[in-house]
Amino acid sequence: MNSTNKLKIFNDPIYGFISIPNSLVFDLIQHPYFQRLRRISQMGLSYLVYPGAHHTRFHHALGCMHIMQKALETLKYKGVQFTEEEENALYIAILLHDIGHGPFSHAMEHSIVEGIQHEEISLQFMHALNRHFKGQLDLAIQIFKGDYHRKFMLELISSQLDMDRMDYLKRDSFYSGVAEGNINSDRLIQMMNVADDHLVIEEKGVYSVEKFLMARRLMYWQAYLHKTSVVAELILTKILKRAKELTQKGNVLPCSPPLQFFLQNKVARTDFDGEALTQFALLDDYDVMGAIKLWQFSTDFVLAELCKMIVNRELLKIDMSEEKPVASKIQTLKAQLLDHYPISANDSDYFVFKGKLKNIAYNKESVPIRIIKKDRSVEVLEDTSEPLQVRALSKAVTKYFVCYPKVLLG
Repeated sequence: MNSTNKLKIFNDPIYGFISIPNSLVFDLIQHPYFQRLRRISQMGLSYLVYPGAHHTRFHHALGCMHIMQKALETLKYKGVQFTEEEENALYIAILLHDIGHGPFSHAMEHSIVEGIQHEEISLQFMHALNRHFKGQLDLAIQIFKGDYHRKFMLELISSQLDMDRMDYLKRDSFYSGVAEGNINSDRLIQMMNVADDHLVIEEKGVYSVEKFLMARRLMYWQAYLHKTSVVAELILTKILKRAKELTQKGNVLPCSPPLQFFLQNKVARTDFDGEALTQFALLDDYDVMGAIKLWQFSTDFVLAELCKMIVNRELLKIDMSEEKPVASKIQTLKAQLLDHYPISANDSDYFVFKGKLKNIAYNKESVPIRIIKKDRSVEVLEDTSEPLQVRALSKAVTKYFVCYPKVLLG
């Protein structure tokens, strides 16, 4: 019997060759739970703005694992000790950190799955995989939850300068073509060290940190919070809510069995194991887009109209402002809408609605970025005298928006 070669390599357009460190990581990548990430888009519906943005969560997860390998090489060179078990646990934790994302990344969390974030679903998947692999993910789960005594390990996975952010900024910049988001992850990794059980950046790397934060801010405004991306995701969320509302009233909508499961059942945090997790693992972008293509011909005007907007890229108009919209504007738009669309006043919320977007590149209230100085003292980033932009980058910028059909413009 021929044994499978599990030390394969992936050819990645960002980093070149990505190697698989061991056979357990190979088996995790091969598992259907992880292969599903090939069918989950990394940037949701951003391809409606940036046609190249069709990369997947699968790409991203492998990229994160690759730069985790680079980070551990650097830290070991600087004298930070790791056991083989700790190294493997870090590879597994970063590889699986996004495994709980639903179709088009965030739309599910705000519509047909209630009160549970993708991080919690990722943890449920990790527990299920741990049972399958007979406890080999124990330490990875401990680190992912922040329960491991070496706290800097969690900071490599989830912090304001983690491997996740380093990969998605560089990758999303590349695929979208938004050059302002490109970062020098190699330089940042070379500047990393550990002090007092925290991840730190050497003082000479402070400008690279500043560039990283600036790139993050620009990527949010130009890509993740681009007004067309925002309105497309909001329409998708409204589609799923409407589909669930109709299904709960006894309408049978054509769609795949996994999507039907979430439309028929009220699935909250406490229900998210067993059958719900099994069905979620079968759900991806194809289920949702296939359903939308069918639902554009629905007899329900609201559902059909919203689906046509996504299929044909004829989206709602979105007005953005630094001022809160006055209530009377919303009421006027809703009144005008009823003259154009054959819907009830209650259903007008599907087509006319408001909201706000917040962009903060560096959150001083969160785990800070720490800078280690030449005298080995450690300061948080905002207390160093060098980065002039940090105060500006740590201010939250809020923009308000109103969405409504373009037919109301006339």
